[in-house]
Amino acid sequence: MVDPLRPSGPIRATLQCAHGCRVPQIPQLIAPSSPPSMGDRHLDLAFPPPGHCLPKTSSMSVTDSVTAVHDFRVTGYSLIDGMGVGRYVSSRIFTVGGLDWAVRFYPDGSTVNCVGNASAFLYYCSRDKDVRARFTLNLMEKDGRLSQVTNAYMKHTFSPASDNWGFIKFIEKSKIQASPFLHNDCLTIRCLLTVAKESRTQDVETSLVTVPPSNLHTDFQNMLDDGEGADVTFDVGGQLFRAHRCVLAFRSPVFRAELFGPMKEKVTKSIEIDDMEPLIFEALLHFIYTDSLPDNYKDGRAAAMQHLLVAADRYGVDRLRLLCESKLSETIEVQTVATTLALAEQHHCSQLRQACIQYMASPNMLGSVIETEGFKHLVASCPLIMKDILDRVSDIWKDKASEK
Repeated sequence: MVDPLRPSGPIRATLQCAHGCRVPQIPQLIAPSSPPSMGDRHLDLAFPPPGHCLPKTSSMSVTDSVTAVHDFRVTGYSLIDGMGVGRYVSSRIFTVGGLDWAVRFYPDGSTVNCVGNASAFLYYCSRDKDVRARFTLNLMEKDGRLSQVTNAYMKHTFSPASDNWGFIKFIEKSKIQASPFLHNDCLTIRCLLTVAKESRTQDVETSLVTVPPSNLHTDFQNMLDDGEGADVTFDVGGQLFRAHRCVLAFRSPVFRAELFGPMKEKVTKSIEIDDMEPLIFEALLHFIYTDSLPDNYKDGRAAAMQHLLVAADRYGVDRLRLLCESKLSETIEVQTVATTLALAEQHHCSQLRQACIQYMASPNMLGSVIETEGFKHLVASCPLIMKDILDRVSDIWKDKASEK
């Protein structure tokens, strides 16, 4: 009797490849089923017999990426509002992952379908190959923080045929004037961009020993906090800080001269510092021991970073001084730019000086800066700087005239 559930003839199996193509297989006859013997079970290579190890290799696909931030400051918003649908202002070209990008802001929307909304797009300027990217565009509040309500990440494969992607309805125009994003007629758009590199396949070495990342900075931080082996004490505004002479000397030429130079006999175990805040000196010691800023300084607050820059310059900690320059350059605003410029002039911070002059010379910005108390101090302490500011304003107006 024939089993109705078992076909009596050969079976033709049909498989599908990854592209959906049907691949016919060689007909196979189904033999009567029978329970496998112990010998058959040992022939199954997926389950080798006890004590027998099969050769094993492994591989994995690795896709690296590069992530960076670009802040695009749009000044004179009231002047570009109403410039027309499809018209835009663009950031300078910036590079992420070896490729060129730009942010474009459309004050009146990119198309007629988004009337009443501003648009913002990320443009792929290189256009020489396809590239996968993840990004988001968000407006910054005047204190440099992101809004709690942010736009979601977008993923897109950029190519010569599809070189832009973004938010058609970036923000409602009616909400801009009363929003915390508009400050002194200026908007700042932050682009957080991750660019995927070409995927590669590599072997997996199962026998490699995993080496943890370096914790040298943590050990030095603990050494500073514990005070074990400390051989010098600093009295800063009545607060005592214990430290290690050798660490200070090798990180600061000023400390080296003070602690091991010709005047070392006059240096007692307690050194008084009267012209610096304890919190600033604590941050200076933290950087000397760990080569990093304390967590509460990473937001780039102008007043704290200005004082820390002075301390870094005083003790010759050049990397900290440049780090302070960078942080201050990122947080320039109307109320602080003049005092920051005076500081840069006094401590020979050329990059910070240039950033401040560029900001002050921006269209519709100088008038607001002149009204601040910091500008009065700048004119009194650094009167010659006005020539550089006016020269930069003149260059900008010449450039605008040539574009017309």
